[in-house]
Amino acid sequence: QVQLVESGGGSVQAGGSLILSCTASGFQFDDHAMAWFRQAPGKDREGVACINYRSATIFYLDAVRGRFTVSRDNSKNTMLLQMRRLKSDDSAMYYCATHKTSYCVDWGRPSEYFSWGQGTQVTVSS
Repeated sequence: QVQLVESGGGSVQAGGSLILSCTASGFQFDDHAMAWFRQAPGKDREGVACINYRSATIFYLDAVRGRFTVSRDNSKNTMLLQMRRLKSDDSAMYYCATHKTSYCVDWGRPSEYFSWGQGTQVTVSS
């Protein structure tokens, strides 16, 4: 069955770094765009980054552009999110998601994704 497993979350001081990993199985990974979302308590789930099936096109939430880098390795069915210069506003549960298509169409809309991981918690203390 389709499965996404995130790892790498944790607690870090403001200004620090974390690397999140998402491992996929049960579907043709290199046929789909992939994305990272996050959700803080009391807030809507928001798209953080999206990478198309060949890594040719990448989109970022304005608030993380220049600090976060998304990448994927289709040979290993994995996607990474490198997070640097973390801020307290970055604290949230982070989810990886599989887009219905190969491209990041309407990438910030959760309804465009057919599979979600269980999430990994990121907590940034100031």
